[in-house]
Amino acid sequence: MSVPSLLVPGELSPIRSVPGSIRRPEYVGKPAPTPYTGPEVQTPETIEAMRIAGRIAAQAMEAAAKHIAPGVTTDELDRIAHEFMLDHGAYPSTLGYRGFPKSLCTSVNEVICHGIPDSTVLNDGDIINLDVTAYIGGVHGDNNATYFVGDVDEESKLLVERTRESLNRAIKAVKPGRQINIIGRVIESYAKRFGYGVVRDFTGHGINSSFHSGLIIPHYDSPHATTVIQPGMTFTIEPMLTLGTHEYDMWDDGWTVVTKDRKRTAQFEHTLVVTDTGAEILTLP
Repeated sequence: MSVPSLLVPGELSPIRSVPGSIRRPEYVGKPAPTPYTGPEVQTPETIEAMRIAGRIAAQAMEAAAKHIAPGVTTDELDRIAHEFMLDHGAYPSTLGYRGFPKSLCTSVNEVICHGIPDSTVLNDGDIINLDVTAYIGGVHGDNNATYFVGDVDEESKLLVERTRESLNRAIKAVKPGRQINIIGRVIESYAKRFGYGVVRDFTGHGINSSFHSGLIIPHYDSPHATTVIQPGMTFTIEPMLTLGTHEYDMWDDGWTVVTKDRKRTAQFEHTLVVTDTGAEILTLP
C-alpha cells in the first residue's frame, strides 16, 4: 500500500449535457436557488415522489461505486453517475447548483465535502466519498457514502466504519416530539469515544422540492437546534468525522473543503422522512 500524498486540483472536463426532455431544478442557470418558503412537513404525494428520487440517487451512487479502483479518475465516476441518472429520467441536482460544474461530489482522503470530479486518479489506499443527489418528479433525493480504494490502512477503515455507525445511531434517535439537536448529540457523543473531530460548519438539511430548504441539521450538540421533529418532515443526516481537527480550509475553487490538518475524514448520508414512530430512509437502492 502506497503512502498517499496530499490532494491537488486536477483538470476539469467539459460540462456534461442533459437532454431537454429532462426537467431541471429552478436554480439551473441562476447564481442561486430561490429561497424555499414552504413547509418542512411534506404531503404523502411529495414523500412518494421523494422515494423515487431517493432510490435513483442511491442506485446512481451504487453504479459509480462499482468502478472505484486504483487508476480510475474521479471524472469517470462522475460520468457513470451522470449517465445513470439521465437513463432513469432524473437530473443530477448538483449540476449547475450555485455554479457547481459536475453531477456528483467526489471527496478523497482529507476532503471533507464538495470535492469536484476531475482528472484526479485514485490510488491504492485512498478513501473516497461519493455524494449523489437526483431530481425527478419535482423533488430531490440526496445520499453519500465513503468507500475504500484498494488496500486501506486500519485507521482509515475504522474511521469509515464508525462514521457509518454514527449515521445509523442518529437515524435511530429520530422520533417525533424530540428536538433536532438529539441528532447531533448522538453523533458527537459517539465520535468523542474515539477522539474524532466532528465537522460543525457543514450540516444536514431540509430537502423536498428544494435541494436545501433552510432547515439545518447539526451533527454536534447545538443548543440552537431546538426545532421539534414532526411526522412528515424530510431532511438529511450526513455526519462528517475526522481523524484530527474539525477545522477546515477551502480551495480556491470555492467548493473543495479540506481538513486544516490534512488528516482524513469520512462521511455518510441518507435522506429521511419522519414517521409516527421514527424515521424511514428514502435513499435505499
